[in-house]
Amino acid sequence: MEDEILIERRERRLYVTFNRPKARNALTFAMYERLYALCGEIRRDPTVLVVVFRGAGDQAFVAGTDISEFRAFTTAEQGLQYEERMDAIFTEVERLPVPTIAALRGASTGGGLALASACDLRIATPDARLGFPMARTLGNCLSARNLARMIDQVGSAVVKEMLFTARLMTAARGYQLGFVSELVEDSGDFDRRVDDLATLIAGNAPLALRAGKETMRRIKERAAPIDDRDLLLSCYLSNDFREGMTAFLEKRPANWSGT
Repeated sequence: MEDEILIERRERRLYVTFNRPKARNALTFAMYERLYALCGEIRRDPTVLVVVFRGAGDQAFVAGTDISEFRAFTTAEQGLQYEERMDAIFTEVERLPVPTIAALRGASTGGGLALASACDLRIATPDARLGFPMARTLGNCLSARNLARMIDQVGSAVVKEMLFTARLMTAARGYQLGFVSELVEDSGDFDRRVDDLATLIAGNAPLALRAGKETMRRIKERAAPIDDRDLLLSCYLSNDFREGMTAFLEKRPANWSGT
């Protein structure tokens, strides 16, 4: 686990690197749990003023959850527990008291895009691709809370397009929509630009940063929670979900039945 999530401290800046480049940095359940625990550590450390999340290599930020983790799903409770846990983990990232930056290269899909959307800022290279391709890959779905984050940031029409077409959005379009805060055209300069942004933020007044972030979080969370368990179960208990996993691992198109 220490090799799969790398932690680097640079003065008041903390860099978290998801380190599974051969799997396009897809996260295992154990990596998600380490991320959750790490958020608690950051919350208790007043010397950390900004956190950068990034993926190892240049092929992906995070290409979602490792598909092999889903093969053990056999009950309704497992599907609900998974989505509830993902909600809790991404909410913990979102509620970190310091500004967070997602450094996006290559694929940022599924859970990877949900993680990026839980961060405060996103900086990307032109080759970054963003999306929720589940309707083409596994046939599962997103929780209401994860969808709400994306809708809040890019609007419902864009999220519908992403879900219905399963196409990936370019970083350039993400920048036009305001989801990507900075687009770095020269990928060779990417790491320096990310560190420049983190350094700029870390040099500002800590209490002002924390108060501003917490105020915006409270404004956004005024809405009542949504019960989406029936919708989650309709996907995770379906034949299509089992077929989607099998087809993905066998590297063939899925034969969707709608059941």
